[in-house]
Amino acid sequence: MGSGNAIRGSRVGAGPMGEAERGEAAPRVWVSFYCANEHETRPSFASDVSVPDQWDCPRCGFPAGKDSANPPAPPKTEPYKTHLAYVKERRTDEDGQAILDEALAKLREQRAAVRAAMQAAGSG
Repeated sequence: MGSGNAIRGSRVGAGPMGEAERGEAAPRVWVSFYCANEHETRPSFASDVSVPDQWDCPRCGFPAGKDSANPPAPPKTEPYKTHLAYVKERRTDEDGQAILDEALAKLREQRAAVRAAMQAAGSG
C-alpha cells in the first residue's frame, strides 16, 4: 500500500514539466573539441555567442582545440622544488658562503657568551 504522497516521482523544487511552461530554448550549436589524449568533447553554445578557441577536456583536464589533427599541447608541469632550490636560484655560492660564515660567527659569539656566563656563575 502506498504512503499517499501526492508528489511522488518528482523532486522537491522542480518547476513545471515541458517546454511550454519554461519558454523557448535558445538556439544551440554543438562544437567538437579535441585534446592531446584524443578525447572528443561536444559542449553546446548559444548560436549567437562566440565559441572559444579552447575548452578544457572533462575527461583528462588537458586543453582541447577545434582541430582534431592538431590538438593543443598538454601544459608543462614544473617539477617540485625544495626551499633550498628556490634559495639557490636567488643567491650565488659566494653569497651563501658569506651568509653561512656570518651565521656561524654569530653562533660562536653566543656560545662563548654562554660559556663565560657559566664560568662566572660557577666561580662566584
